[in-house]
Amino acid sequence: MQTTRRYRLLGIGVVALSLLGATVLLAEEAAKAPAAATTHVMVTAGDLKWVDAPPSLPPGAKVVGMEGNAKEPGLFTMRLKLPANYKVPPHWHPADEHVTVISGTFYMGMGDKFEEAAAKELPTGSFVVMPTKQAHFAMTKGETVVQLHGMGPWGVTYVNPADDPRSKAAKK
Repeated sequence: MQTTRRYRLLGIGVVALSLLGATVLLAEEAAKAPAAATTHVMVTAGDLKWVDAPPSLPPGAKVVGMEGNAKEPGLFTMRLKLPANYKVPPHWHPADEHVTVISGTFYMGMGDKFEEAAAKELPTGSFVVMPTKQAHFAMTKGETVVQLHGMGPWGVTYVNPADDPRSKAAKK
C-alpha cells in the first residue's frame, strides 16, 4: 500500500514538474515575440501626401507610405497611384506581396514575359496575394490606386535587367 502511495506521489511530482517546465518554456517564447504596437494608425484620404514613386518603378507613379518602412524589417503598408496606360514589366519581390485595388481597375499577369492578353482584370475591391519570388507584371488602362502591404525589407527585381528603370536612369 505504501509503495502504491509513493508511486502516486512520484507521478504527481513528475506531472507538476512537467507543467512547470512547459510554463517556463512558453514564457520564454512569449518574451521573444515582438512587442505589440504602442500606438494606433488612423489615416483618412485627406491625410495622404503623395510623392513620386521610387526609381524601382517606371516614371509616372505616385506613392504614399501608410504604415512601417518598406526598407526595414517588419510590416509595411503603402498605396500606389498609377496613371492611365501604366506598365510594370515582369518582376518579383523578396517576400509575399498583398495588393488591394482601392480605385480603378488593375491588371496583373503571371510569368517572365509581359503578355497583355494574359493579364487578369482586377476591378475596385479586388485582392491579390503574390508569393515570394513569383514573376508577375502589371498594367492599367485608367488611373488606378492600389494598396500594397507586406514584410520588409522590400524590393523589386526585374526578370530582364534591361527593364529595370534604375538601370535606364543610370545610363542617362
